[in-house]
Order: sequence, then structure tokens, then C-alpha cells
Amino acid sequence: MNRKKPEQIVKLLRKTDEELAKGKAVEDFCREKQISPATYYRWQRKYGNLQAEDAKRLKALEVENAKLKRLLMEITLANEAMLEFLKKA
Repeated sequence: MNRKKPEQIVKLLRKTDEELAKGKAVEDFCREKQISPATYYRWQRKYGNLQAEDAKRLKALEVENAKLKRLLMEITLANEAMLEFLKKA
């Protein structure tokens, strides 16, 4: 599977907009770029009105958010374990 970075997706969407303005069909463009139309529309919904720098920042925030969620989960588990220990004592 060939994963594209968010900034690559934004550039691809801009190129698609240019091609669509010239009269090319979305399906034809997707076939050339070897992506499915569903993928194109998902990307359009997520990255459609972003610039490349914004897409990079969005990805960085998503990664940071995932790390913070994991950290919160670990702290919550540790807190529950301590409460369980104190109940037994």
C-alpha cells in the first residue's frame, strides 16, 4: 500500500481541481493516479480546503493527540489500580 503524506494529498487535490476545470472526469484522473474515487472523495472531504502547511500541521496534531490519549489511558489505569489496592488495604 502506498501511503501519501497529507501535503502530497493536498497537492494532488489541487492538480485534480485543475484537471476537472479542463473537463476531465474524476474517475479518469483517479485511474491515472491509481486511487479509487472513494479515496479521492474522502481526501477531498478531509483536506479539500487546506494548504500543504496546514495539512502537515493537522497530521502533527493528530499524532500528538493520539499520544496524549494513550498517556491519559495509562494514568487512568494506574489510578484505578491504586484505588483497588487501597480498597483491599
